[in-house]
Amino acid sequence: MKVAFLFFLTCFFAHSASAQVRTADADLRGLRESDFPRLIQLADNVYAYEELMGESGTSFAFTTNSFFVVTSDGVLIADGQGSDEKTRRMISEIRSITDQPIRYVIICADHMDHVAGNTAFPASTTFIAHPTSQAEIQLLNNRVSIPVPTETVTDSRRLMLGDTEIRIEFLGRAHTGGDLVVYLPQTDILFTGEIFFNRLYPSVGGNRSGRPIEWIETLKRIEAINASIVVPGHGFVDSPSVLAEELVNFRRALENLVAESTRLYEAGVPSNRATRNMNLGEFQYWYRAVNNLPDAVDQVYRELNGELD
Repeated sequence: MKVAFLFFLTCFFAHSASAQVRTADADLRGLRESDFPRLIQLADNVYAYEELMGESGTSFAFTTNSFFVVTSDGVLIADGQGSDEKTRRMISEIRSITDQPIRYVIICADHMDHVAGNTAFPASTTFIAHPTSQAEIQLLNNRVSIPVPTETVTDSRRLMLGDTEIRIEFLGRAHTGGDLVVYLPQTDILFTGEIFFNRLYPSVGGNRSGRPIEWIETLKRIEAINASIVVPGHGFVDSPSVLAEELVNFRRALENLVAESTRLYEAGVPSNRATRNMNLGEFQYWYRAVNNLPDAVDQVYRELNGELD
């Protein structure tokens, strides 16, 4: 069945006009707000869910992705959406597929574009996060009402929902510091959360939680799993073969960022002047490179200074 779905997905994306352009920019793919949300079936009872982050014509016309698994004992969701409205819309899409209750929400990324809508989930939902993310959400809760996770995963946890095995793993710090992944061994599908952006330039996040140097090693651990389908937290859910290539390309983009930042750091160039002297090569045209680069360079400098520990 896994092979059959891989063939289906490959054929589907091969004939999708929007999938031919390798970019996270929805506008360049010819997509508008009315095209979202987009629900993509990856295997029996396994789905990716794309919602547009911002409006068409802005620098935020990229997707925020969720992932969910339907079982005979309930639904597990990995990462929510950035508002109650968007999360309720996702719940409605899930309800069109199954009447099984939402049992778990795994917080792979604790940033607001993934957790701000968590109040829309049923009160009976169990939220699971890394301890770092749990602490971050507790702080956020001083300003906005967001359910604080009651269960944590420091290293790994195996869940059985019905006859579906679900593994929740912490592979290292990356974009948020509490980054979790969800892996389905029976279908060999991996949801990466914000560890992997498909053709979106590396960002350190609004609260500057990213660790670009460590992030590279975390990506290498994801690559070593060699999953059949690797689902990004941002950017489009393209064909399995394209996603496998772009996972490597994203790691290469981070390696370029770190190498160029380190070169200028060691040359004594201040971080606020470093961006004008960087050679991004093929990555200079990635979506939001101009927007994300200054903070990313500054964060590499801070990581080299040992300020992030």
